Amino acid sequence: MHLASLQLISYQPSSSITRETTSQRKKTCEYKFHTEFQSHEPEFDYLKSLEIEEKINKIKWCRRQNASHYLLSTNDKTIKLWKVFDKSLKVVAENNLSHDLTPAGAVAGGGMPRAPLISFRDASSLKLPRLTHHDTVVVAVPRRIYANAHAYHINSISVNSDGETFISSDDLRINLWNLNIQDQSFNIVDIKPANMEELTEVITAAEFHPTSCNWFMYASSKGTIKLADMRQSALCDQHHKQFEQEEDASTRSFFSEIISSISDVRFSNDGRYILSRDYLTVKIWDVNMERQPIKTIPIHEHLRPRLCDTYENDSIFDKFEVVFSGDAENVMTGSYNNNFMIYPSDPNKETEVVLQADKTAFKAKKVGVPTPINSSASTNKKGGSRAGSPAGAGGRMKKETDADQIDFNKKILHMSWHPFEDSIAIAATNNLFVFSAL
Repeated sequence: MHLASLQLISYQPSSSITRETTSQRKKTCEYKFHTEFQSHEPEFDYLKSLEIEEKINKIKWCRRQNASHYLLSTNDKTIKLWKVFDKSLKVVAENNLSHDLTPAGAVAGGGMPRAPLISFRDASSLKLPRLTHHDTVVVAVPRRIYANAHAYHINSISVNSDGETFISSDDLRINLWNLNIQDQSFNIVDIKPANMEELTEVITAAEFHPTSCNWFMYASSKGTIKLADMRQSALCDQHHKQFEQEEDASTRSFFSEIISSISDVRFSNDGRYILSRDYLTVKIWDVNMERQPIKTIPIHEHLRPRLCDTYENDSIFDKFEVVFSGDAENVMTGSYNNNFMIYPSDPNKETEVVLQADKTAFKAKKVGVPTPINSSASTNKKGGSRAGSPAGAGGRMKKETDADQIDFNKKILHMSWHPFEDSIAIAATNNLFVFSAL
């Protein structure tokens, strides 16, 4: 039994798990509801007079070691380690009194029956109660609760490849935990200035290297990604590598710092590449080349003239996630109007596949096909990329580039890509969509 990623519903108060079964006819995965449990409850910080929401910020799977599944979930302040497993319910089918409840043991007048007083004179006449299987239920039990270690809101958690430790990051600090120790953590990154008025950047995301347990990276609101080595010092204030693209001074504006803030960073499964997402672009970095990304993909370039509008409605602060496919050949991220896009990682390929996580798209039987990036204006010309195909013209999805037609309330922030198959899961508001390549 394989469980789908829980990051898809991380903004809901409760955690849901889906179960995957194999379909022989379609040769794809079919996901069915498996279980649901409450991860966090609303809390109140009496010291700071702040209400702590129950919403889940991040969920990460731990390495599986037996039939049970382990996962970490966190809200703004508290991290929990959950054990999810199948529990067998058993009932007593037979005991020493099973055959001795006779009408003689009933209370006169039709009262409740009572067990007769039996004296057991021989130990050999005693029988052990016999238990039989009644049902199997899925149970979620909190094994550890890691609390009171962050003064600011937790934005990331990441499990180490050693299977024993994990990191948690907030705006100014990153802590290292042992999964088996809930009351102690080690501060490995601290960017808090002595004077908070001198604060110029905050940590926005952090992740462990997938194979080297001593490496981890963290991103900041200045658009920088820093790779650190825990072997160098106990406090990793001195980064080993820094990935940053110099900004063109001619294009600098009031919104430059906001749109350069990185909302998500990911390693490829082999650890060779780094994927980052800011408000307007997706960047792919080679770990061995710090000076510039090997590929920059425009996502919201059509919104650049409307940044003032997105600032007023707070959409410019939306935190979009980005993910690699299992083989790192493709990347995926979300946008507005419930659209999400898939791009090839190859720098020489400039195509995109636009899909929509919306029931109306399924009814219209629209499909996603590879098209040149930002080619929506040219699709009506003769010789358009797919106009002559069955999926072309009205049947092909395309990204809405008219800012007046964009619904900023419909946005794809969270997603997951199956590590081995061409299956993706998309969270759209309160719906979960699973797409598979046939």
